[in-house]
Amino acid sequence: MKHPFPFSAIVGQDEMKLAMILTAIDPSIGGVLAFGDRGTGKSTAVRALAALLPPIDMVAGCPVNSASPDDVPDWAGLDRREMVEAPTPVVDLPLGATEDRVTGALDIERALTLGEKAFEPGLLARANRGYLYVDEVNLLEDHIVDLLLDVAQSGENVVEREGLSIRHPARFVLVGSGNPEEGELRPQLLDRFGLSVEVTSPRDVETRVEVIRRRDAYERDHNAFMLRWQAENAAIRDRIVTGRKALAGLEAGDKVLTDVARICLALGADGLRGELTLLKAARAYAAWRDDTAITRTHIRDVVPMALRHRLRRDPLDEAGSGTRVARVVDEVFG
Repeated sequence: MKHPFPFSAIVGQDEMKLAMILTAIDPSIGGVLAFGDRGTGKSTAVRALAALLPPIDMVAGCPVNSASPDDVPDWAGLDRREMVEAPTPVVDLPLGATEDRVTGALDIERALTLGEKAFEPGLLARANRGYLYVDEVNLLEDHIVDLLLDVAQSGENVVEREGLSIRHPARFVLVGSGNPEEGELRPQLLDRFGLSVEVTSPRDVETRVEVIRRRDAYERDHNAFMLRWQAENAAIRDRIVTGRKALAGLEAGDKVLTDVARICLALGADGLRGELTLLKAARAYAAWRDDTAITRTHIRDVVPMALRHRLRRDPLDEAGSGTRVARVVDEVFG
């Protein structure tokens, strides 16, 4: 079985890679939406991130990846509760997944063979403390979207059917990718993504040649290619771990908070989720760069990904959302 394409070997797509890294440093940012052309590495980047994430400590065999023996739900039926180190879960949510598969349901096999009512966990349980990835997220059925909105809001999955009444934690980073030509995202779901990035095909020959060269090397001599990028991947992983530790020490002074509020106000972002996300993203970016304070440079660099999907549409402005954000940032910061 081949390992995913190395994260550090992905050519270009710097904004998408940075957004993924920022959510790895601070999962509370709220996830990433990658919209753009087909075949531009969106799915590759998500699956590459899975191999890059630091492991988590969890109770062995726990269906919701509990961080402590005291957190294991009673329905899990675990007698021995030993702690182990495990990879950070990255779970795919297929477009055709039923509600039972997503949330969990009655274990039919145990009900028929043993006459017991038992809960069979779904994808949300597996994704707890990790990532939930939805490819072609704009094509998700409405009832699944409603379900994800409820869980994203509460951080808890509630299943009440077939005589079962189950609750379990479901806190995950939601990552979605899609092609805007195939439909838009519902505003309620769009607002739940912390960061949004626009992914485009490379426009110069040199970059496209390098993409082809690396992908060809990955497929022809897989082991040698993985070995070649092992050190770079390890360096990124170490920076993520260091960044997580640095977050708590990065205070946001009144000047930073004022800058964040002024930008969101100038852009007309609805609500206050934009300000909170922008602040978290700037802090995570400062931690990633190993800086000791949050500055305007950090804010300026993450504004597009934090706010472009929160702008009200202006039918008289033909510029893209990224251009509008850059223009307003220049006006506010000078």
